Amino acid sequence: VRWMMYWIVFALFMAAETFTDLLISWLPFYYEVKMAFVIWLLSPYTRGASLLYRRFVHPALARREKDIDAFLVRARERGYETALRFGKRGLNLAASAAVQAATKSQGALAGRLRSFSMQDLRSLPEQA
Repeated sequence: VRWMMYWIVFALFMAAETFTDLLISWLPFYYEVKMAFVIWLLSPYTRGASLLYRRFVHPALARREKDIDAFLVRARERGYETALRFGKRGLNLAASAAVQAATKSQGALAGRLRSFSMQDLRSLPEQA
């Protein structure tokens, strides 16, 4: 549970860091403060990630739990529908490619079959 809290808080920190790096990275000791913050999050003595998770992240997630669950259900349904649609499209493309390949190579196939016809075999010189 402790690692789950750490990784959730760290992921939120990384998402926020994308914007803060652009806006305030010019401040003196910005990178040192950022590194100290990550160490504070990770340290088993300070338990910074647990503190932030319990105080801010968990209450925010608990307030929006129904919305998150509804979004996950919709995403699962859309993902299933999308997989079916792409699967059908892929099967249709494979079938049409197989038909095109068969029609294009029909002449070559007939030529090969003709070379093994009885008339061709009769015209071969007989060997003793």
